[in-house]
This record gives sequence, structure tokens and C-alpha cells, in this order.
Amino acid sequence: MNEHQQTLWEFMRQQSDKLAEQTLQHIGLTFISLFIAVLIGLPLGIFISRRKQFSAGILGVAGVLQTIPSIALLGFMIPVLGIGPKPAITALLLYALLPIIRNTYTGITGVDAAIKEAAVAMGMSKWQVLFKVELPLAMPVIFAGIRTATVITVGVATLASYIAAGGLGEFIFGGISLNNTNMILAGAIPAALLAILFDFLLSRLQKLDSRKLKLAAFSLPVILILLSSFYLIPATYATKLKAGFTPEFMGRQDGNLGLQSKYGLHINTVVISDAVMYKAAYEKQLDVISGYSTDGRLKAYGLVVLNDDKKIFPPYYAAPIVREDALVKYPELENTLNLLAGKINDSVMTALNYRTDYLHQTPERVAKDFLIDHKLFKPARNGNAGVIRIGSKIFGEQYILANMYSMLIKGYTDYDVSTKTGLGGTKICFDALTNNQIDFYPEYTGTGLLAILQPQVKVVDSLTPNRDATYQYVKDQFDKKYQVKWLKPIGFNNAYALMMRAKQAEKLNIKTISNLKRYLESK
Repeated sequence: MNEHQQTLWEFMRQQSDKLAEQTLQHIGLTFISLFIAVLIGLPLGIFISRRKQFSAGILGVAGVLQTIPSIALLGFMIPVLGIGPKPAITALLLYALLPIIRNTYTGITGVDAAIKEAAVAMGMSKWQVLFKVELPLAMPVIFAGIRTATVITVGVATLASYIAAGGLGEFIFGGISLNNTNMILAGAIPAALLAILFDFLLSRLQKLDSRKLKLAAFSLPVILILLSSFYLIPATYATKLKAGFTPEFMGRQDGNLGLQSKYGLHINTVVISDAVMYKAAYEKQLDVISGYSTDGRLKAYGLVVLNDDKKIFPPYYAAPIVREDALVKYPELENTLNLLAGKINDSVMTALNYRTDYLHQTPERVAKDFLIDHKLFKPARNGNAGVIRIGSKIFGEQYILANMYSMLIKGYTDYDVSTKTGLGGTKICFDALTNNQIDFYPEYTGTGLLAILQPQVKVVDSLTPNRDATYQYVKDQFDKKYQVKWLKPIGFNNAYALMMRAKQAEKLNIKTISNLKRYLESK
């Protein structure tokens, strides 16, 4: 059933088991992080309330940690902690620290000095003053900090799926990649409801009288530990090998769905961003990954593509797709973009990707070098005849192509260029195109067929063996449905692929996806 025929409720009911698993993982991640953040933040808040000379420094560091973009923070954690829950939990607890430390400090220093003096006059020690006077009086403020930290953590935890830690982000990012609004909402709505629910429950705790609040404070660690254990509840299908698939691959017929239906392949799988997937395979944290056949990291990390012997991956020939009104508005655009047609084959694209993915050369440099080598580069003109907006998805190959097109437009026409690169998944790019936010971007015939058009299975089966038939079908349907034109293919086929470390595949004698299935069944 296509997404536009299926209601959100039907989708959530169909995916209820997976939704329940992701929700439990999300709750577990949130409260493991929160529990550790309370263990660290509460003593730190007490410490700086006693040693005020350290308060500015500690609060400053916690504040800086919270300003680091969450994706970047997760990226910093991976080289040290790998993929999975450890880097996610570490990043989440760092985000939760600031409100807990600050509110503990504010709550304790806000206790009336006369009350503390009276307690000392009654013969209380410093520790007795802290536990019997200051902390009980500061507890509403401390709970407010924990409440803020909880809401922040629930929101940021959606990003954990990028590094194979699970949670509701799997649905959200899968939906963005797959152009599936129901999938996005299936992840976003429960995440929002969790934030509202936990905020409401903690607000009720805040309003308790001091005696009940004290009891609540003592029971809080037990509650946090209990909720943290939710991460361990979801059962994972266990196999000897472990796979890492992108959110988009997980939900596509030319991805995990096809592997299950046509190959009968069932493997212990985690959802992971393609930005870290290749390195995780190289470092033996994953055994099988979903990759792209022209990716430069294949060579960089010693990976080998398993032969798709049942042909579930259609041809993915790249070509620019352009709104037809933009072609009318900018009459020189089509011929300029077609200067790249047929110029880049699979091996050339792999070599270009290797330079950005592994050698860390800039896409601008790689693009310019290619155009110069092929005598296509020209210096930029005035660029006063209008601005063409170029989009791209969020991986190296698209950045390279976007830069090539930008240089060609500036050199061969009087148009200027505005680039909107790194737009995320297919849905974001295509929506930006059809909503007149960009004028064109590079797309792939297989993605146009399966992620955007989503025809019936028999249509897909009839088209996928033939690259020309696939191209002609998406060209005709895009023109008819969206008034978007596919220009001439660039020449390379960046197909989906299953990959393993070359040495491991050779050792296990796995050359095809069917070989992989038989190996898993034998264990």
C-alpha cells in the first residue's frame, strides 16, 4: 500500500511492534542519560554553592557543551566510544547537565540566610544543614531543572538513531528519507507526547508539599533506574553477524524490505547514518552494511560489494532533475547542465568520491579538477541574468555534482548561482524542488522510481532489469505528475549494495547475498 492510500493510524497499527520497541528504547535512552546527569549534576551544583569561585567556570563549561550542535557532539563521541548507546548516552547526559547544575546552585544559594543561621544556632552540622534545610527548600527549583533536562533529552534522543542507538528517530529520519509523512509523524508524535507526559508528571512532583516532596526526591533514583531499564527490554533478532542499514534503506523495497521478501534474509540489524556506517564496518563494529556502489569509502576501508544475484536493486543512474518552469525562465540552463551527460562512469565517480570521503579534499577542488581535466572549466562570467538555485542531498557525491553544475553555470551562462546543499533525504530535496525553493538537484532513477513515484510491484519488477526503461518511465511520470524534467544521465550507476569487509567475506566464502543468507541459516 502506498503512503498516500494509508492513514497515519493504519500505518501506526501496522508498525505497532516496531513503534513499541522504539518507544521503549527512547524512554530508556532518556532516563539512563538523565540518571547519570543527576548523579553528576546534583553534587556539582552543591559543590559550587559552597565554592562560589568555581561556579562561573563550571556553569560556563556546561553552557558551552549545550551550545555544541547535537549531531556534531555525537560525531565527536564516535572515535572514542564507537557507535550504539554509549556515545548517545554520553552526549545526552552532557546536554542535561546545565539545567541540573544551574538549578541546584540557584536553589541552594536562594535559601534565606536567616533560616540557615537558625539551623546552625540549633547545633546542626554543615551536612545536616544541607540535607535537612537547604536541599528540602531548594527541591522545587532542583526539580524544575530536572524537568527542563528531561524535555531536552527526549528531544535530542531522536538523533540517537543516526549512530545505531535506536529510539523514535528511526521512524523520523526514515520518513524524511523515504518521502513518507506517516513514518515521520509515527516517530515525531510519540516523541512529543513523551516530552509532554514527563514534563506534566514532574510538574506535579514540583507542586507537592515539602514532606511529600522529600519522599519523591528519595524515590526519584528508583524511578530513573526503572525507566532506564526500558532500553534493555526490546528483544533483538540475534544472528552471528550484525548489519547496519540507513533509515532509508530500512524502509525501501530495494532495501531491507526486498532483502526479506525476495532473499528471505533476516539479520540482526541496527539503524545508522551512512556518515558513520562505513567506518563502523572497517572497525569491525558492523559486519554487513548498506552502501552505494560508487562510494569512495569502499576502497578506503577495504570493503567488497556482495553480488545482488536476485536483482532487487534497480539501476540508479544519476541525472539532474529540473522544474520545467525553471527551464523556461532560464533558457540556457538545460544545455549547460547536459555538458556533464555521459562524462562520468562508475570508476570515475568512485575515484572522485574517494578524494572527498577519504582524502578529505573539498568538493569544490575535486569538481574543479575534473572540469579542468575534461576541458569543461571556464572562468565565471558576470552572473547578472538571474540566480539559479542548486540543491543537493547530504553526502559527498552530491556535493561534488552540485559544485560541478555551479561552475558550469557560472562559466557558460550569465546566470549566478545559489547553492542549498546538504538538504538531507529524498523528501526534503524533492519537496524543496516542487515548492519552488530550489530549481534543480541531482537525483537517481531508482530513487525516483521507488521513493517518489512508488508504483505497483509488478511495474517495478518489469522495469528494474532495464536501465533505459527505468529512466524513460521516471522521465515520463515526473513530467506528467510534477512538471519536473529529467535531463540526460551523467553516466554512472550509484546502485544500492550490501557490503562486507573484503577479508571477512573471503574467509566466510560470501560472494553473493544468497551466500550471506545461507551462512546465516547455517549458524
